[in-house]
Amino acid sequence: MSAARPAGQVRSADRGSAVVDFVLLSVLIVLILAGLLQLALALHVRNTLVWCAGEGARVGARAGSTPERGAERTRTLISESLPGSLAVEVGAERRAEAGVATVEVRVSAALPVLAWWGPPDTVSARGRAFAEVQR
Repeated sequence: MSAARPAGQVRSADRGSAVVDFVLLSVLIVLILAGLLQLALALHVRNTLVWCAGEGARVGARAGSTPERGAERTRTLISESLPGSLAVEVGAERRAEAGVATVEVRVSAALPVLAWWGPPDTVSARGRAFAEVQR
């Protein structure tokens, strides 16, 4: 029968295992946090582009306005909301959908990626608004 060890004593085979556990779990936690940060950044950029496109479409759909004014407003909002390093393409056009005149603003921008395993490198959004003047 073996003698019982005191509560604070560790077997020699278990020495250093806490350090290894800490390192392995730290790497896993850092990777999970980096993935969540990338997802949050991608969603923020997408939601901001959707909002800017919608606002631009509303400006372009006003009476006496043009789709080009809506596109310019969209560019202004994007430059004020997101870092200037994003490559942004903005296009606007007047369309007829089911007999109703609308203005559509399309936005395509480069997505800032934190690592090589992130989402696709571009994100697209569009905003539509009913034209105040139906022709």
